[in-house]
Amino acid sequence: MGGQSSKKTDLKYSAELNSYEAACKLDPELQSFDLILQTRTNRVINTLAVGVEVRTVSFDSLKEVTACLLEMNQEVVKIILGCKKDIWKTQEIFELVEEYFENSLQTLDFCTALEKCLKKARDSQLIIHVALQQFEDEDGVEGKKYLKTLEELKNFKDAGDPFTDEFFQILKAVYTQQVLMLEKLQLRKNKLDKKLKSVKTWRKVSCIIFAAAFAAVLICSVVAAVVAAPPVASALAAATSIPVGSMGKWFDSLWKNYEVALKGQKDIISSMQAGTYIAIKDLDTIRVLVDRLEIEIESLFNAADFALRGEEAVKFGIEEIKKKLGMFMQSIEDLGEHADKCSRDIRRARTVVLQRIIKPPNN
Repeated sequence: MGGQSSKKTDLKYSAELNSYEAACKLDPELQSFDLILQTRTNRVINTLAVGVEVRTVSFDSLKEVTACLLEMNQEVVKIILGCKKDIWKTQEIFELVEEYFENSLQTLDFCTALEKCLKKARDSQLIIHVALQQFEDEDGVEGKKYLKTLEELKNFKDAGDPFTDEFFQILKAVYTQQVLMLEKLQLRKNKLDKKLKSVKTWRKVSCIIFAAAFAAVLICSVVAAVVAAPPVASALAAATSIPVGSMGKWFDSLWKNYEVALKGQKDIISSMQAGTYIAIKDLDTIRVLVDRLEIEIESLFNAADFALRGEEAVKFGIEEIKKKLGMFMQSIEDLGEHADKCSRDIRRARTVVLQRIIKPPNN
């Protein structure tokens, strides 16, 4: 390329041409492209030079020019088609963001359902406290036969398990959604990582387009100049008057904007990944705490069942309930705290993702 331009041209586009030459040294594919480009450009200009002395451009010369430009265009097209397509489309990102926010809302709905279950568990706790108080009032009083104690224990049994089958179905559904979301986000992140790694490819495309355009403008300028004035020097001088150098800068700016856009998308994906991962961990902990509370509720039910067998069994059943009540109350407290934490984490993560979307990416 450099051998086909005048010293004036070299000075005018020195930055772009130096950048192109440096890229050629580092990339074998660019070297091959540049060799083809130089060969075809030399061939065309030599063909044009033949017609200089007769002050005309032959039909064969024009055919040579046309063929060369078409061949160069095809080389550029082949390189570009070898790169990934639709690099500016972000519909997948939008869909992932929409799905993320929808999943987070459903998880918040689950937290609401969990609070309702906890309210029922606390109501059952109050019933047990009333039963214990009734036992203290009735114990040792002749003729009472623990009637009110047994009535409250029966109310506790009738209240049933606060965690219904519907609750566990909701938990399973939101957990599955979050896991699938994390997988989708990881796949998208992998794609973005690959695109960011391919920045050399896109810079190479920019170099190729600039070099091909430079050669094409040079050839066309020579054609126009030969028709108007015979000397080759005049033709080459005419070529330097066309502002090709700005094209290289434009492509470089385009590539940088693309890289910034990719990094912005990656920031959003990373934020959603972090929020989803935290949500999954919160749901894991909630499931463990619910299972623990379920075991303790079942144990209390068994103690109440035993106490309801009759007057002689009441004292033993109440003693068992007293032993287990502390752990039952602590489990309710732990689960309630983690339900609040899960809700806060989800809202905080939603806010972070929104900030990433609103905040313009930095160069």
